[in-house]
Amino acid sequence: MKKKTTILILFMLLFTQVMSFTTGCASKNTSTNEVVNDRETITKDSNKDSNPDISDVVVSETVEEEASTNDVYSIQSNSRHYTDTIQPYDPDSVMVSTEEYAAITENPFISTTENDTSTFSADVDTASYSNIRRMINNDCSLEEIPKDAVRIEEILNYFSYDYATPKEGEPFGVSMESTICPWNPDHNIIRVGLSTQKVDFTDTPDSNIVFLLDVSGSMSDSNKLPLLTKAFSLFTNELGANDKISIVTYAGEDKVVLEGVSGNDKDTILTALENLEASGSTNGSAGIETAYQLAKENFIKGGNNRVILATDGDLNVGITDNAELEDFISQKRKEGIFLSTLGFGMGNYKDAKLELLADKGNGNYAYIDNLTEAKKVMVEEMGANFTTVAKDVKFQVAFDPNIIANYRLIGYENRVMENADFENDKKDAGEIGSGHSVTALYEVEMTENYKIGEYLKDHPTADDYDCNWMTLKIRYKEPDKEKSKELSYNCLDSYYTSNPSKDLSFAMAVAEFGLLLRDSTYKGEASFDNVIQLAKKSDTTADIYKSEFVKLVNTIAMTN
Repeated sequence: MKKKTTILILFMLLFTQVMSFTTGCASKNTSTNEVVNDRETITKDSNKDSNPDISDVVVSETVEEEASTNDVYSIQSNSRHYTDTIQPYDPDSVMVSTEEYAAITENPFISTTENDTSTFSADVDTASYSNIRRMINNDCSLEEIPKDAVRIEEILNYFSYDYATPKEGEPFGVSMESTICPWNPDHNIIRVGLSTQKVDFTDTPDSNIVFLLDVSGSMSDSNKLPLLTKAFSLFTNELGANDKISIVTYAGEDKVVLEGVSGNDKDTILTALENLEASGSTNGSAGIETAYQLAKENFIKGGNNRVILATDGDLNVGITDNAELEDFISQKRKEGIFLSTLGFGMGNYKDAKLELLADKGNGNYAYIDNLTEAKKVMVEEMGANFTTVAKDVKFQVAFDPNIIANYRLIGYENRVMENADFENDKKDAGEIGSGHSVTALYEVEMTENYKIGEYLKDHPTADDYDCNWMTLKIRYKEPDKEKSKELSYNCLDSYYTSNPSKDLSFAMAVAEFGLLLRDSTYKGEASFDNVIQLAKKSDTTADIYKSEFVKLVNTIAMTN
């Protein structure tokens, strides 16, 4: 009997430890979250102003050098005070991960004599970076980070760049630049940068948004439903009188919490969010069908009609067959109702499914690991993430085989398309929102006889266009149209520089970081020291997210 009791106690202790964990890493931080409204007393975060100016939304972060010191995030908005305090993890708290990521096979080098054309879909998802940040901040070593969680294009596109603004009548501004490849000096890097005009969300078409929220028992952790409700509260504070909000929750069954409430009725929306509780299983829920039905009933012609699904990814939303679910979402996309996905939490996180659903729904996919990221996604980049300015955006690059011998697209492995599909308007591709930037990098090897910058010297009658390394074509559709338009740009020899811009330096640092995380076959001479030096050339102190990137690289470098 004594032996059985001892075993039972040991089992309970083990169970208590594993409940707080992440991706198979010894974790440093866990979150305790608090929502306080104007009827309650603030009991934590006593350093905050007890009578804040509620006209502003403020995120403040206090970070100390000691690993054991708490990070504090605080937001005041609409008489509500939101605090996200990250407490130290028990370093012995370890659990085998059940997180799921889609397999990635890296793009190879391709000879231009075999295929001189590269085609891929735009991608503005950012989930991979914030998810990896969560792992590194939780003390994951390089070996513990799942290689397939690293999607280099999403890490690149997490950050903002100073690209050319769109010309009149065009949705995109395009910038191109080339320089020596930092991890393989025998090769060069060509950067394609695209940006859309940033528009304040209040100036965008009226929105009909359905929050589809997972409130099952798996969402009870502090970095899941409590953080989710704060994120959507921030979003709510940006809404206008003509916007409509519905809320559908799902667990053991789906429930309509709100239906078509005006964006001006913020107190009703915020109170509904604050009252959400996590319990039950996800079996038998018809939540996604109910959400789309509400979106249809409140449809705004010419508006932004969208379902935003928020979950830890471990979801069963009524349609359990993946192919059937994808077909359902694709059909609703054609009816003008898009789907975006937001991921929360750790341990049983299902990244692959959330990425796929957003792709099929003409939306984007983000991962929210703290309140600062919630503000970035739901407020700072609200127009970019939830207002589409161009859909089915495709890129096609045709290299000159006389100049470029071999090329490799870095990242975008799950966005590569057949060249023939570039002009096929029936083929789905990525969406780009207001204020989005898209970055793509090619690593290229020049032909043996081509000398950069010398062709025009040797051919006085030639012009710059005789030194066109590649032609970039972009096809896109306007949000409410089904026929695509095409734009074309050239990447000239004169775009090469031995002193790359701050944007290109930072983009190469990010790509090199991704190659190291993936332990890429193509990492060459890559090192974390080089990543840091490249990143610092872009003056990261002026950008809190780029500054954080350098800190993150330093953190993972110290574990290896």
